[in-house]
Amino acid sequence: MRILIAGGRGMLGSDLVEACAARKWEAVPLDLPELDITNPASVESGLPAGDAVINCAAFTRVDDAEKERDLCWRINADGAGVLARACAARGLPLIQLSTDYVFNGRKGSPYVESDPVGPLSYYGASKLEGENQVQAAGGQAVVVRPQSLFGLKGRSFIRAILNQIEQGKTSLRVVSDQVSSPTYTPHLAKALLRLIEVKPPAGIINVAARGQCSWWEFASAIVQRVKPGIEIAKLSAAEMNFPAPRPSFSVLDTSRFNALTGTPMPTWEEGLDAYLASVK
Repeated sequence: MRILIAGGRGMLGSDLVEACAARKWEAVPLDLPELDITNPASVESGLPAGDAVINCAAFTRVDDAEKERDLCWRINADGAGVLARACAARGLPLIQLSTDYVFNGRKGSPYVESDPVGPLSYYGASKLEGENQVQAAGGQAVVVRPQSLFGLKGRSFIRAILNQIEQGKTSLRVVSDQVSSPTYTPHLAKALLRLIEVKPPAGIINVAARGQCSWWEFASAIVQRVKPGIEIAKLSAAEMNFPAPRPSFSVLDTSRFNALTGTPMPTWEEGLDAYLASVK
């Protein structure tokens, strides 16, 4: 199996390369400058032969997206469409990575794939348009909605908390009214390859860690494992005053993924423990 990975040198892309190696599959990481998904000519010439494509290329800086709108839209929306149309023309199965931020967070219970969308931020809107363009392209395209990703090779919430601990901070301030399912990217990478293996029909599939927690609860779990005793103050999202609004409850129902693969995702606690074991 030969897997082409757009955005292959990012956090998730790097983990996909390792997950492919563990399966003895060939991974082909593609990134700037050899592949620019916003440029149809670059995709036409830079997309080699393969058995499937996973698109991890994205503008992921949620707050920066509010002011860098043109770039964000070119990558997350139009770029996703360019790649999807190229895959459809070649008959290549595609997995497009989206986000839980396509929802407004007001449902109050885990979101299923068919729930109405309503992004609160420009980032969320750009990813939703990416979903729409991918599905409009036809072909064997699956949109995967993950959430709250953390991994070893990129910026993440857990890295920010650990940095503060390493700096000797004795107290932290963390949002307590936003709930999700923090997902470890090596676990997500394995799940994506499992989807390629089972060949699901085109559509949308939620893939996220089992369980749920607020960012305050996640920070507390990190501190408990690394340096117990650090005080963590609870703040509201309104007090943090982020440029981009976030959904307050964006937990995803992963029943469809479980039914398709027969392989439930690990819990967020298992992801946290695996991360900490790796960084040690």
